This record gives sequence, C-alpha cells and structure tokens, in this order.
Amino acid sequence: MDWFTADTHYEHYNIIRHCDRPFASVQEMDEALLDGTNSLVAPSDTLYHLGDFARYHRRIAAYRERIRCRNIVLILGNHDPQDREGQPKEMLRGIFSRVFVELRIRPNIGGVRRPITLNHNAMRTWDGSHRGSWHLFGHSHGKLPNNMPTSLDVGVDAHNYLPVSLPQITRIIQEAEHECGK
Repeated sequence: MDWFTADTHYEHYNIIRHCDRPFASVQEMDEALLDGTNSLVAPSDTLYHLGDFARYHRRIAAYRERIRCRNIVLILGNHDPQDREGQPKEMLRGIFSRVFVELRIRPNIGGVRRPITLNHNAMRTWDGSHRGSWHLFGHSHGKLPNNMPTSLDVGVDAHNYLPVSLPQITRIIQEAEHECGK
C-alpha cells in the first residue's frame, strides 16, 4: 500500500509551539509520530514523505532507521539537506530509497492510472491539473483552506499526526470533487 506524510520535523522543538502540536516535549512528539507511522505502515509498503523530515541533518539516518517501512521516498522540503541549486545532498541517497525535488506517480485508482504530483509546497496549478491529475503537498501544516478539490495537504498536522493511505486520499479527494460538482 502507498502512504503519504510530510512535516514530521523530528527533533524540532519550536514546531510544537509554531503548529500548536499537543506534545509536552520533542521526545513525546517524536515517539508519537514514529509510533503512529509504525502502527499503520507495513515494512513492505511505500511511504512517500513530502519533506521536512528532521531538524538536525546529522540525525536523519537515526530517525529513518526507527521507521519499519523499508521503502521511504523523500520529496525534498525546505528544511531537508540540499545544495545551492536546491538539489538533494548526496547524504540523503543512502538513507532513503529515492529522493526527489518533485515526483509524479501514476497509481491505479479504481482501474485508472491516476497522475499525482508530489511536492513539498502547495501549488495552484500542476501538470495535468485541468485534466484530472491530483496534487499532494506538505509545508502548510494544515493551515491552507482546502478550496482546490484535487489538491491535498498530507502533512501530519492536517491528519492527526499520522500518515494518510492512498485509499483515504482517494475518498477525501473524491468527496471534495463531488461537493464542488466535478
């Protein structure tokens, strides 16, 4: 199964205050995020992490090792290690299965190969946005209004500090499309 998340910000104490996360300490937050992920995502699943994995770059591997899913694809966020051109630093390639600045996937949803653009940032338009393509993002910590039915914030702050499965995303987006009359 495919799962999606963003903005875990492991070891980032200020994110608790900034996002009003209900944790008394960074340790409590990190344990809750790791436990939640490990309770849902199986070792054989794919977890797409749409950026801002951890605060301290030297500790990314230690947090990655605590997630039992073997296939984690990182979409680079603004707090993840990157070079001056905005490309992932080499150190990430040994930690995650794959690392991208942006990625387009085409999972089978109801017998149709649905294009989905994965990016850390919310976009107003994306490739195929007017032809049924969906867009998943993080970065906004659940604070953007959901007025684009085919675009969804998959960050932990928007989903009770848990990853979101592709079937959940499908239901959310299809309900939003139905409400908008699409």
